[in-house]
Amino acid sequence: MSTLDLPDDVEKAGGDYAHLTNTTVRTFGWKDVTVNVQDRESKRLKTIVSNVSGVVQAGKQHCPDPSSISKTERLRKIDALLTAFGLTYQSNTLIGTPIRKGISGGQKRRVSVASQLITSPKILFMDEPTSGLDSAAAYEVISFVKEIAKRHNLLVIASIHQPSTATFDLFDNLLLLSHGRTSFNGPIAHVRTHFASLGHDMPLYTNPAEYLLQLINTDFAPDPVAAKQVLESIIAAWEKSVKTKGIVHAPEESGGSMQAFEAVLDSGPNKLLIPITLTHRSIIKAYRDLIAYGIRVAMYIGLAIMMGTVWLRLDENQENIRSFLNAIFFGGAFMSFMAVAYIPAYLEDLSLFKKERANGLYGPIAFMVSNFITGLPFLFSIALIYSLIAYWLANFNPHGINFARWVMWLFLDLLAAESLVVLISTVAPIFVVSLAATAFANGLWMSCNGFMVAPNRLNVFYRYVFHYIDYQAYVFSGMVVNEFKGREYQCGPNCECEYVTELAPQCKIDGQGVIDLFGYNNHSQGKWVGIMIGIIAGYRLFGLAVMYIKRR
Repeated sequence: MSTLDLPDDVEKAGGDYAHLTNTTVRTFGWKDVTVNVQDRESKRLKTIVSNVSGVVQAGKQHCPDPSSISKTERLRKIDALLTAFGLTYQSNTLIGTPIRKGISGGQKRRVSVASQLITSPKILFMDEPTSGLDSAAAYEVISFVKEIAKRHNLLVIASIHQPSTATFDLFDNLLLLSHGRTSFNGPIAHVRTHFASLGHDMPLYTNPAEYLLQLINTDFAPDPVAAKQVLESIIAAWEKSVKTKGIVHAPEESGGSMQAFEAVLDSGPNKLLIPITLTHRSIIKAYRDLIAYGIRVAMYIGLAIMMGTVWLRLDENQENIRSFLNAIFFGGAFMSFMAVAYIPAYLEDLSLFKKERANGLYGPIAFMVSNFITGLPFLFSIALIYSLIAYWLANFNPHGINFARWVMWLFLDLLAAESLVVLISTVAPIFVVSLAATAFANGLWMSCNGFMVAPNRLNVFYRYVFHYIDYQAYVFSGMVVNEFKGREYQCGPNCECEYVTELAPQCKIDGQGVIDLFGYNNHSQGKWVGIMIGIIAGYRLFGLAVMYIKRR
């Protein structure tokens, strides 16, 4: 979809849209392109595009604007695009989420296209831009794209399935593929005459796209053999046509400067600033999107109230020692378990990353760094709010330093749990699979964290294979030491002490006795914090490695 009817002075004609105008149109072509993919069932290579050639008028590749572009200039570009796509009145409207109403489907498609034009590309690739839209909305989107392409001399290459007649007529050229082979490649105006010359007259009042699909699609033909013969004759006729010869040789005649191409690549934004920009965007999204953190905050507040009222104001006597241990285990384990609520939001971010990565905007490192930084303030807020409610209601160790350590351990717990979600969801970016795998992993960590079975009594296999890499184990041990170190508990009637310590003659139990029961060392908390940081970093680095491996 392109045009060359430029005004004499593009700057005057462009106004605020001048940055969109393509003034460097050259030849963009492809020759003998073959694409093979692995068949899902047989695992053998299957050809989906075979020896396809073509040529269209195009401009140069364009990278995102450099970091030196001022904020005023960026806002000017945004306002210009909003005006060009008829979105001015929706400029202050949220796009929308599954639980928050936003703009319409057609407007979302226009926003999607406009977001690609913000970098002033000269070639715009669109993959099924009308998917999921009705015929009216599809026409609306394509007509806007057509208008922009005509006004600014842009080249648009779009894949589209069964458009309406009105939408079909908006395109300038058509590349028709069947079983990966070219059946037609040329102006829309020549479609009817070309197929009529082959004996396939298009009936009146028929959607051209539907007719062509029925003609070249042999999958549902009543007579597959006859349909395949017709298709082979169409493909053979096209390959022998004079037009094809011109297309095949046109790419060889095109020119271009590698130095100019490299100069464009070097003009992109500062790579060190990309994570900052992504973090800023992610924080805004997290603030607006209740699914990402809002629902989790409400859930954890409810959990804190429930926990604080169930374990309400426990006294310092030996009957409550087990209750304190249960509360510590429940708080840390359940909070990490409920990190699965982050999976939908992360999968949405991951999907956006894949699209923007394919457009060459940024890579996995910038995405992972911004994702981690974005989560820090939200997770710390969750840990603090939860602790302010549950800690004092349950009557845990009533000292400021102990409260601060409790918040620290919960914060590390949430960081590790979210990092685990990131890793698993990156490996298996399917909601149900990620949910099941994360739930299983957290169930395993809960079983091996030292509460169900003391570490010194844990099965050798689980102790050495899982316990020492179990982030919940270090959180639980840190909280146990934080709660019981330096605290005293009253023994039962007649000075019957469940835990015999040096305070037994005073009918008291030293909290150190509880710590010794689990075999914990009071001086290991610094090491545990270091291990937790290592586990968090490990999850993130493994997730990063998966992104690079999947790219290959």
